[in-house]
Amino acid sequence: MEKFGKSQSVARVEDLRFLTGAGRYVDDIAPADALRAYVLRSPVAHAEITTLDTADAEEAPGVHLVLTGQKMLDAGLDTAMNAVLTKNRDGSSAASPKRPTLAEGRVRFVGEPIAMVIAETLEQARDAAELIVFDYDDLPVCTELGPSNNAIHPEAPNNRAFDFGIGDQAATAKAIESAARVVRLEVTDHRIISNPMEPRAAYAEWSGDRLHFAFGGQGVWGMKEQLSRMLHLDTEQVRVTTPDVGGGFGTKTMPYPEYFAVAHAAMVLGRPVRWFSDRSEAMLSDNAGRDLVTMAEMAFDENNRITAYRLHNLSNLGAYNSQFGQLMQGQLFSRVLTGVYDIPAAYLRTEAFYTNTTQVDAYRGAGRPEANYVLERVMDRAARELGVDPFELRRINFIRPEQFPYPTPSGETYDVGDFRRVLDHAARDADVAGFPARRAASEKAGKLRGLGLGCYIESILGSPSEDVKVEFTEDGALIYVGTQSNGQGHETVFAKFLSDQTGIPAEKIQVVQGDSDLIAGGGGTGGSRSVTVQTNVTLVAVADMVKGFAEFLAPEMGVDAGAVRFDDERFRAEGSNLSPTMIEAAQMAREAGRDDLLTWTAHAQLPARSFPNGAHVAELEIDPETGHVEVARYTVVDDFGNLINPRLAEGQVHGGVVQGIGQALTEVAVHDSEGQLLTASFMDYAVPRAADVPMIAFDVEPVPSTANPMGMKGCGEAGTVGALAAMANAMQDALWAHGVRQVDMPFTPVRVWEMAQGVKQAAE
Repeated sequence: MEKFGKSQSVARVEDLRFLTGAGRYVDDIAPADALRAYVLRSPVAHAEITTLDTADAEEAPGVHLVLTGQKMLDAGLDTAMNAVLTKNRDGSSAASPKRPTLAEGRVRFVGEPIAMVIAETLEQARDAAELIVFDYDDLPVCTELGPSNNAIHPEAPNNRAFDFGIGDQAATAKAIESAARVVRLEVTDHRIISNPMEPRAAYAEWSGDRLHFAFGGQGVWGMKEQLSRMLHLDTEQVRVTTPDVGGGFGTKTMPYPEYFAVAHAAMVLGRPVRWFSDRSEAMLSDNAGRDLVTMAEMAFDENNRITAYRLHNLSNLGAYNSQFGQLMQGQLFSRVLTGVYDIPAAYLRTEAFYTNTTQVDAYRGAGRPEANYVLERVMDRAARELGVDPFELRRINFIRPEQFPYPTPSGETYDVGDFRRVLDHAARDADVAGFPARRAASEKAGKLRGLGLGCYIESILGSPSEDVKVEFTEDGALIYVGTQSNGQGHETVFAKFLSDQTGIPAEKIQVVQGDSDLIAGGGGTGGSRSVTVQTNVTLVAVADMVKGFAEFLAPEMGVDAGAVRFDDERFRAEGSNLSPTMIEAAQMAREAGRDDLLTWTAHAQLPARSFPNGAHVAELEIDPETGHVEVARYTVVDDFGNLINPRLAEGQVHGGVVQGIGQALTEVAVHDSEGQLLTASFMDYAVPRAADVPMIAFDVEPVPSTANPMGMKGCGEAGTVGALAAMANAMQDALWAHGVRQVDMPFTPVRVWEMAQGVKQAAE
């Protein structure tokens, strides 16, 4: 059996239960006798709370408890939400205002939780919430991105959250000043809402002196640590579980205020308490993404080689810091600052500001879509201004294979890559040579047609370490993993990988995830990390198994332990007729009373990050009379290194591309000047539909990573990272020849029609 996986497309084992309605989501497993929680949320974006009277609500039928921020403080709880902070460019600490679990003294965005009502039924909780007296004095609302005198937090003058910088500022400035040509472009990356199929949900149970908290998340150990801290419990007193999760997209990575209120209520009442978000509530209160404006400058020499790249990024952090907000909008943007190009000098400055809009995090890629989107938009503009073919300009500037390992100006080191080979493959698959004929046919039909390229690179993020436990059963094995599936197919991948390494039939391996009592630790899922880190630690566990079983079997086989070999199917030794499988060896150990050989644990850390990369080619056809945009063709070629299951990788790419198409064509979160969300339902917020998405051509051009023993690179977010720029550059290509010099997403029919009218007027 071939080691490190066979790269076979195996059907997902999860799908039978998902497609037959047998999934086990939070709503399916919550205790039937659980009390129901309802959250009263702020109707205004910014105000001082003058009255918050819950007396009438507490006396309402069926009500057991009403929580407020003050009541949680009176109970002695630590009500401050976690936040990851960065440093300013001058070394000082970034602003660190408190984000309370429930509002304390002031509200700062529409939808901020003010109180939680716990009652026998959801209807009773809702009715009681209407009895809460909430009076307030309005404060000035700030929704503009940039410095403002309307301070949201005293700790943040002018609403600046942080001012982060990375790179060589002086060398970059010098290169730009002396360049033969400098291309400048302001790039807007608008706000979007993630909208997983399953909204956020949680329930909590208190039994004896132990808390069980279940939620739809992307990992259990961070939640366990924060529950312990905020509720003043020993970590051994807290068990966190996660069942099936209907989509995460990074939005479900971090804890939210409702979770801690639910857990506290269960402890106070001694009864299970459950809370489930509805769709509009989720749109108001879930962490959103993107929402930044970047001024980009790129310098070239006389041979069209890039000499410097400088970005000034204004980022909307929303009303508060979050567990990942500053990190995602700052440092993570810089991980792929220079993309796939050989850029001698680069500098990034990110200024982030608070606004009276919902808490914002850069989910769906943690800064990689944003960084690549800006870079590829500037490359496309440069090609047009320099009069160079966009594909050729990229080929001129790619990091060459012989330059690896390649240290970037932001401190990352790319291990391997062959970006030209990937691009050439994409150009062939997309039939770029046939595009002029297709454009001519569109023009003959009264349509506009554009072709856009988006090259990308991303780095796997999150913790580089992971845990695993393998436990042998009578006829198979359980593998306990530290990552958490949100629909990616982990049960299939990890069972198949362990099967490849041990010879245990995949159908006899059960994947167990999402239970802090069953495995010592784990990094959860996010940043395209799951398969790479989990398989890395699984290899360590398998190596320990092989060594342990070889020592056990040696006397039975009549040889020294060093003579026993395992060929991924059986243990063998020259001169011995005994050749047990791993399962048979485990059974022999069980019969011999060697229970120590039946459970194996491991913890391992990747030696370095890996860097998935690829090229996307989008082709759009536009009807100038209606503004309708059709994605006529879409082609992706990726370098994911070695793959375990190409079919699952392709599915991940398809999903990511659809997210990118959605942001490019239909999705946008809109707030009015008073901070009210105007797109708080699917009547107003347009996720992409089947008719908006073409057949997506997908292929791979692997260059195995040297940063891990499997040669993998990760792929979870790659589709979105490449899609944004490919779509926008295709739109720019369609309109450039007609005098349109600036195109900004989303390309809704109205916006495209307005740009097309400019084309028509110019023609007249």
